[in-house]
Amino acid sequence: MRIVQLLLLSLLMALPFNAFAQQTLYGDVNGDFEVNIADINSVINIIFNGTGYTPTADVNSDNKINIADINALVDHILNPSSEEPNCEYIDLGLPSGTLWATRNVGASTPEDYGDYFAWGETSPKELYNWETYKWCNGSYCTMTKYCTYSSYGDNGFVDNKTELDPADDAACAHYPGGRMPSYNQILELCNSCSWQWTQLNGVNGQLVTGPNGNTMFLPAAGGRWGDSLGDAGLGGYFWSRTLDPNCPSNAYSLCFDSGAWIYSNWSYYTRFIGFTIRAVRVY
Repeated sequence: MRIVQLLLLSLLMALPFNAFAQQTLYGDVNGDFEVNIADINSVINIIFNGTGYTPTADVNSDNKINIADINALVDHILNPSSEEPNCEYIDLGLPSGTLWATRNVGASTPEDYGDYFAWGETSPKELYNWETYKWCNGSYCTMTKYCTYSSYGDNGFVDNKTELDPADDAACAHYPGGRMPSYNQILELCNSCSWQWTQLNGVNGQLVTGPNGNTMFLPAAGGRWGDSLGDAGLGGYFWSRTLDPNCPSNAYSLCFDSGAWIYSNWSYYTRFIGFTIRAVRVY
C-alpha cells in the first residue's frame, strides 16, 4: 500500500493544478473549489492517518474511503470530462451547510422538469405501479428491500433500512458525489427559507430564498402514476432518500403547490410513483 501511495504522489506531482469553474466541484475533497493534488493528499491523510475526515472524500460514493477514491480522483484530474454533467450547486446559507443542486436530475435548465423516478430506482421508465417497482414482488405488502414491518415484507422480509443506499439513490447514480436529500435536509429547506410561487421562463414553480439571500427555483413538475403525468404546472413533488418507517410502502417527499401548501413529510405517496429529484451535497 505504501508503494501505491508513493507512485500516485509521484505521478500527481507532475500534473498541473486544475481549477474548474463551478459553484462546487466533484472531487473537491478539501473544499477549496479546486480539484488537484491537494485533494489527493486529503484522501491519503484520511486513509493512512485517520485525520481530516470529510464526506466528500468518498469520491466514488460507495460508503467507504479507500484507494478506490484516490483512483477516482486521479481519473477525474486526468480526464476533466468526467466532471458532473449539468450539475451545479448553490449555497443557500442553510445551518447544516447543505448545498442544493440548481436543477433537477436529468434537467438541462433550472426550470426543466427533468426525469421522474420511483423511490429507490435510478432510471426513469414508462410505467409507474407496483407491478413495475423494483423493490417488491407486485404489491405494497411484498417489499424486498427497505422494510421495517414484516406485514409489508415479502414473506415477512424486514431489513430495517430507512435510508437509500448510494447504489439505489438516483442523484448519486447520475451526479457522482451528490445524494438525494434526507428528510431532515428537506425539513431544513422548508423551515429556513422563504418560498414564493412564481414563473421562470414561463414555467410555474417555487422560488426558494435562503438565509443568505441566494435563490433556487423548483419547478412544479407534477408526478407520474401509471403511464400518466399529473399536476404538471400545479404542484411539485421531490423524493427524499428517507423511508417512512411507520409505513414502509411510502417514503418522505417535498411537496408544494401555488399556495402555502409546503410539506416535507407528506408520506401518503407510495414508493412506486415517479417524482422528480434534486441532488444535495454537504461541505
